Amino acid sequence: MKTLDKKTIEKGLKVLNTHDNGKLLTHLNSCVHCGLCAKSCIYYRAMPEARFIPATKVDLVASIYRRYSTTSGKIFPALTGARKLDDKTAGEMVDLLFGACTMCGRCTVHCSIGVDISYVVRKGREMLAEMNMIPETLQKTVDAALQTGNNMGISDTDFTETLEWLEEDLQFELDDENAKIPLNEKGKNILYTLNPREPKFFPLSISAMARVFYAAGESWTLSTKMYDVTNYAYYTGNMKEAAIIAQRLYDEMHNLEAEKCVLAECGHGSRAFRWEGPNYIQKEYPFDVITSVELMLQYLKDGRIKVDPQKNPDRITLHDPCNLVRSGGVLKQQREIMKLCTMDFVEMNPCGNDNLCCGGGGGQLAMSEYNERRMKIAELKAEQIKATGAKIVVTPCHNCVDQLLQINGAFKLGIQIKTVAEIVADAIVLNENKTS
Repeated sequence: MKTLDKKTIEKGLKVLNTHDNGKLLTHLNSCVHCGLCAKSCIYYRAMPEARFIPATKVDLVASIYRRYSTTSGKIFPALTGARKLDDKTAGEMVDLLFGACTMCGRCTVHCSIGVDISYVVRKGREMLAEMNMIPETLQKTVDAALQTGNNMGISDTDFTETLEWLEEDLQFELDDENAKIPLNEKGKNILYTLNPREPKFFPLSISAMARVFYAAGESWTLSTKMYDVTNYAYYTGNMKEAAIIAQRLYDEMHNLEAEKCVLAECGHGSRAFRWEGPNYIQKEYPFDVITSVELMLQYLKDGRIKVDPQKNPDRITLHDPCNLVRSGGVLKQQREIMKLCTMDFVEMNPCGNDNLCCGGGGGQLAMSEYNERRMKIAELKAEQIKATGAKIVVTPCHNCVDQLLQINGAFKLGIQIKTVAEIVADAIVLNENKTS
């Protein structure tokens, strides 16, 4: 831990300047320490220590606010629980706000008075970002995106070659040379994005969405310049870097003259660009933004694609990504898709807005120093999955896919992990005379 100087501390404290932020002031002063958030938190449930209670994290940030922004806190810090922002306090902030929170928002849903706990955690992370105290492993993911255009550091050549062989496979599978994975084509209806984990580790999920677009006769394209749906600066709290990443996708929509931006299956990526992005870049989008899950349901409802649920006969359950569901409002769509495309769909308990985080959010997958904690909280999700008896777990988020794969191996669940697009693609029935 580096020693904080006065200038660095002032940068962090500036985030807590509430003169123009009534929301932050409200939430910092509203917690009544009722304890309901404790049972909501996967960290506290897996490791029942007081420091993991969400209210403790809120109070950590609030105590700094009291010390520097209230008269009582300045005069009687010990009586008011006001804490000085020093090396010790900052170290606790890093450990609890980065290392013991996925910002899943479940505690916020259960809060008796509506304190937005995940928002306060994000503001605490912003403070740490201003003080240059982001965990190095997490920051490296952002640096890769800033330097290469994607968080996996995939070169343009590798990306293009991957898509070329995927296109060849698609044409062979469909027996149609017109089946394409178009690149950098202007004037299309859709600019589709990807999670870089797809071309790097899960190329079949790209093929699945390409098959869906083919069946729907969609006008679409990918960009080799900016296709990354993720924005890990949302996790680090560095608003300037978050704005740079969001601006790049905004600019590519204009460059390719696309009408609609379709976000791949990524919980935080959907939130960061669709809902947070306009705040990052300080302007409204002059184009539509929609998730691929919502788009696929539209195709099904409009009859643009036809499916046979008997092609997915095994028992299937659904894991809800926190940022897509609790914080993004995409809740019913994936369930409608499952009911249309599968024969035996069962819910986890709890599910939907109340579902347990898988443990991969909040940047946890990127922070190897917290792997032990991450896999400890993962046991809760493993038990949820076991109880369903499902052979396949579907989730519309590649961060969740990665975490669920690790859960599958660690707890020997013997299941398959699939995206929603893969389930839809598996169920598609093509007309014999289908053309693109």
